[in-house]
Formats: sequence, structure tokens, C-alpha cells
Amino acid sequence: MQLHPLLYRDDTLVVTHKPSGHFVHRSALDPHVTDIMLQELRDQLGQWVYPVHRLDRPTSGLMLFALSSDHARTLTRQFEAHTVEKRYLAIVRGFGPDETMIDRALREEDGHRPKKECPAMPARTLIRRRACVEWPARIDRFDTSRFSLMEARPVTGRRHQIRRHLSHAGHPIIGDAKHGKGIYNRYVAEHLGCQRLLLAATHLAFDHPFDGRRITIDCPVADDMARLMTRFGWAEHIGAVNVQQYARH
Repeated sequence: MQLHPLLYRDDTLVVTHKPSGHFVHRSALDPHVTDIMLQELRDQLGQWVYPVHRLDRPTSGLMLFALSSDHARTLTRQFEAHTVEKRYLAIVRGFGPDETMIDRALREEDGHRPKKECPAMPARTLIRRRACVEWPARIDRFDTSRFSLMEARPVTGRRHQIRRHLSHAGHPIIGDAKHGKGIYNRYVAEHLGCQRLLLAATHLAFDHPFDGRRITIDCPVADDMARLMTRFGWAEHIGAVNVQQYARH
């Protein structure tokens, strides 16, 4: 059984780090997958846990679980009301903008209807460039290649929102097989040792369901992403575990 780091735990909830490649719970997309966070964390803690949000299978980072169904409903309502603050780090192709709000509606793909029949829903993501590098390798048309480390703060919560918004902006996330650019994905996999989506949930801030105090939690990116960031000269942005709590007035 894989043990997951417990970044925060009390009698009400637990925050851990989801590895890339793990499902949060069983999915019809791949019924044979055995890496299921819900089961692994339940076995690790010896009690039922209740996920209150989701991360895509290839995305790594912070996951919040409630320890009762009542508290799960309270926390879920915070996500639905967009009062939970979420931040992600992504390694993308090109030099991203210093800061901009991507305001582009996205179709809610449910997997059951043709895409054109799915309604387009409002979607907004604030993105900000944290670092960039001119890499001495010819990947596409030019003698050197550009990469950026982007911070993304989703204002809404649509499926694959960050991945789709960054791709539309011309800065697809490295390792994104669906919305990315294959020639960059292959180069990074073959020459730089990262064979997965380079998107990490690194910050959560929410109100505790028992007493309402605000909890903020930060965590570093996973080791493989950290090694690439170090190689690109971005070690200062890898992050560290940091938990803060304060009363809401």
C-alpha cells in the first residue's frame, strides 16, 4: 500500500498530496486502474474519507478530504461557491504573459453527448508568469526553445480548464497529450526526463467546516517536476510545505 504524506490532519479533514497518475476515485475511464487515492487514504488512515473536489489523473498536488459526509457537504459547497482559493504551477511552451485573465467559455464535456451538444459555460483563469528560460535545443522551427513557469488561479471550475485555457493562449502545458504540442512533449520526455503532465496544485485556502477559521496550505511540486525546474534554473519556485491558520472576523 502506498502511503501518502499528511500535510494537515484533524478530526474533521485531511490534506494530502496526490501523485500524478492516480485517480481520486474509481472511474469508468479505466476500470482496471488500482492507484485510487480514496482507497489508499482510507486504508492508510483506517477510516472512511470523502473527496470534496477533483484533480485530473495526470495532475499532481494538494487534495482535500473530509472525514464525514456532513463535513464533505460543507466543504463541497465552498468549492461550488468559489470561496476556495486554488493555485497551480505549470510548465508551458513559450514565454507566457506577465499576467492576464483568460476569459473564455468552455464546453462542459460530459463524455456522453457529442461535444457540440454540450453547453458552453463561463470560464475564467488568472495566469501569471513566474519564470522563463531560453533552452539551447532546436525542438520546433527555431535554434532555441522557450519555456515558462506559469501560475494559474482558476476563478471557475470547468473540466480541464487550466489545460484548455493555456492551450488556447498559445502556451500548452508540457506533457498534455490532449491539449498540448506533441513535439515538445516528446522532447521533454526523451531528453529531460518528464513523461507526464507538468501541472501541480500547490496552494489551497478554505474555511474550516467546524469553526470557520481560514486554513491555507502550500506544498512543493513533485520530485520529477522539481528536478526539471532546477535544471531550468527555477529552483526558488519549487515551494515548500507551509500551513497557516487564522480566525475569520
